[in-house]
Amino acid sequence: MFSEGSSFVKGMLLGGVFCLVVSLLVNFNPSTESGTEDHHNHHHVKAASKDELTSLSDSHIQELSNQVRVYCVIMVQPKILVYWATAADTWSKHCDKAVFYTSEQSKALEAVDLNEKDEWARLRKALKHAYDNAGDLRWFFVAQPTTFAIIENLKYLVLTKDPSQPFYLGNAMKSGELEYVAYDSGIALSYEALRRLVNIFQDEDKCPERGRALWKLSDEKQLAVCLKYTGVFAENGEDARGKGLFNSKSVETLIKDSMNDNPNNVVEGCCSDMAVTFNGMSPSQMQVMMFGVYRLRPYGHNFLDSLVFLPPEGSNND
Repeated sequence: MFSEGSSFVKGMLLGGVFCLVVSLLVNFNPSTESGTEDHHNHHHVKAASKDELTSLSDSHIQELSNQVRVYCVIMVQPKILVYWATAADTWSKHCDKAVFYTSEQSKALEAVDLNEKDEWARLRKALKHAYDNAGDLRWFFVAQPTTFAIIENLKYLVLTKDPSQPFYLGNAMKSGELEYVAYDSGIALSYEALRRLVNIFQDEDKCPERGRALWKLSDEKQLAVCLKYTGVFAENGEDARGKGLFNSKSVETLIKDSMNDNPNNVVEGCCSDMAVTFNGMSPSQMQVMMFGVYRLRPYGHNFLDSLVFLPPEGSNND
């Protein structure tokens, strides 16, 4: 009887210790190398308003539009070849440089073979490769092939932002004390944010290549943890009115949700007209999105945009 009671007490103690460890991990809050002076005082990054743009000279706007160039880091796998091919044929043509990174070699489509099965380790290698081969590109967009992106709208979002400052943008989420950017909505990084990230990759204690926790963190959360150590924090990308620009759902789903939630104002309740990303579409739906975004135009209507983002030189994009 005493033995059974002793085993019960031991079990209770071990259970209590386990719960304490889990609680500490959930509320894990890494200290940052850089002080609070490097931390943005905001968690919402808004695109410039039309009034802000009209206050700038034409030459300044042209200079900014020429400087905002994007390196797209697109993570692919042969098992989703149809999405890979669709991304290559559609929105990625609007990147100033689009590089596909794969888990293994594929003869069907061009990509950088990282020869790595682990998703987090593969993402690290891809980001390091992008940093080393960026040239004069100062903005980076990380996406999965199931994401549909409108790169011109991303450029508009960061138009007046300084890439020498650390920006980590997208659809900001929160899990416990950790704020991160949802991977399926796309992740935008400034050059400074990526520089800090690549440097912290060398510190296995703070940013291990292989997970050491009781359970493995997702790529998006592991990325946020590593960036947090460098003083870079997740921020929500929004239009001038505060509406989110990075979407984890398709246009169809967002419209259906808005019809249920805002039946008297479906369009306003759906999504920003300057949205950067959508997700959850089939390859054929992504092709239809390309038609709607880049080809369909009402004859005689002039949108009077203040600036134009020209396609990359030699590009055959829409």
